[in-house]
Amino acid sequence: MATAVLAFSPGPDNLFVLIQSAIHGKKTGMAVVLGLMTGCLIHTSLVAFGLPAFIHSNESMYFILKLFGVAYMLFLAIRVYKSDLNFNKDYKKVQSDGFYELFKQGFIMNVLNPKVSIFFLAFFPAFLFSETMALYKQFYALGFLFILTSFSVFSCYVFLSSYFSKLFLKSPQRQLLLKRLQIGFFIGIAVVILRG
Repeated sequence: MATAVLAFSPGPDNLFVLIQSAIHGKKTGMAVVLGLMTGCLIHTSLVAFGLPAFIHSNESMYFILKLFGVAYMLFLAIRVYKSDLNFNKDYKKVQSDGFYELFKQGFIMNVLNPKVSIFFLAFFPAFLFSETMALYKQFYALGFLFILTSFSVFSCYVFLSSYFSKLFLKSPQRQLLLKRLQIGFFIGIAVVILRG
């Protein structure tokens, strides 16, 4: 229930899923979701073996990781800024070769944000459920539950994107607004990562 509430709450990940699904279609929207969830699996593994605590205590390493995350977000913002305003112009091309590209974006966006691991490290211990099972196994069980619930919720966002698409892609003015929203979104994530 806690994970479902978090996943439904407006935030960068579900906004990213919604926007990409509206622009490129449901198939590539699911690619973003799969990328984000694969990134969560990496963070779960790191938490299970205690790496985030080490990273968080090592200020220089934590800062370097944040810089990588910020740089990637700014790279995505610049790419959107340089892209064609007509999102439908190369729709077929995006459908044919965009799946891996958007999967990669979701994955890297998630993995390069050290705050996800720190969040998992703070969130999971409240739900540990056994005194006999190894700690790393409990973290993996909670991680898979988190991923499964988030995947279900984010998939809902993908299927809601058709309404979002009709709302934003009917006119050049709305397409321009959506483009600015994407740029602002990536810059906003960069700021959040840097300030964390």
